[in-house]
Amino acid sequence: MNTLYRLILIPILFVITCVNAQQPDPPGQVATGEKPKNEAYLFAHMTHQDYGRLYYSVSLDGLHWYSLNNGKRISEDYQGHPDIAKGPDGRYYMAGNSSDASPDIVIWVSEDLISWKKHSTYTPPLRKTPGYTEALQRIGAPKLFYDEASGQFIMTWHTPHEEGSKEDPERYWASQRTLYVFSKDLITFENPPRKLFEWEFGTIDVIIRKVADTYYAILKDETYPTLYWPTGKTIRIARADQLTGPYSLPSDPISPNFREAPTLIPSPNGKAWYLYYEQYPGVSYGLSIADNLNGPWYQASGYTFFSDWDKYGLPPSVRHGCMISISREEYNKLVKNFGIEEKK
Repeated sequence: MNTLYRLILIPILFVITCVNAQQPDPPGQVATGEKPKNEAYLFAHMTHQDYGRLYYSVSLDGLHWYSLNNGKRISEDYQGHPDIAKGPDGRYYMAGNSSDASPDIVIWVSEDLISWKKHSTYTPPLRKTPGYTEALQRIGAPKLFYDEASGQFIMTWHTPHEEGSKEDPERYWASQRTLYVFSKDLITFENPPRKLFEWEFGTIDVIIRKVADTYYAILKDETYPTLYWPTGKTIRIARADQLTGPYSLPSDPISPNFREAPTLIPSPNGKAWYLYYEQYPGVSYGLSIADNLNGPWYQASGYTFFSDWDKYGLPPSVRHGCMISISREEYNKLVKNFGIEEKK
């Protein structure tokens, strides 16, 4: 092969290879003929245009999501940052509140994820929190987790102790601390609330999960990012042997800066974890993947508008919420009742 021929052919082969190359798909999907360990998923969320109201999207692979109910509200009554936990009675429970300034947390219950009714209202005595008597009457994004080991629900939320100002609006957010309370039935609650973490920096949007014998607190570091606090406004994970800790110092960031509202699901084959988080305000969702919650994590490619690169996708304008695993039967009932957007 002469030199001129090689100079012409090699660039052509390189271009053909790049055009035809298929980027690897995320791990955790089922092989052909394999039965999924996790059959389907529900994403209960709000939207950028209708903040604090309830919408649904669903997925069969945990990567590609489609809106239900023609993109309209699921409930006209619910308000809050939806977070759902399945109780020992087989029913689903969802926490919410009308605004961060409201003194109340409202718990909703559903037999089928289709219709929701009010279950209880809890007004935490925030200023009675041990070691946190300066707490303001603010309740942010209540979350639920049912702990089988103790037979109790733990409900977490964030509460600040400093007002923001025009000169320093971040003071309010940096003062957020994560509080919790226990309940066996989400009707009566153990008082007073308590602080979840020993360390003193802002945390919000905390969800708790248990894998084997370890509890994981997935959180947003609410300190503003600087050269001296590069982990600010990122998603991090702390670990503990007991539900209420003491928790380790949080991990290195799993997400870029300015991400929040983490939500976690196991992959269809149960061999990977998909951790979603919002790039706010309402820009897009990111996805990090690991084969265990201790990491390492990597970020999947999405929102590139190139099919070979977009390895996951969500409906436009989705914002804060929670993803849960559901059965294929529950998925089918949701789709039958609400209707699903046409798959692209």
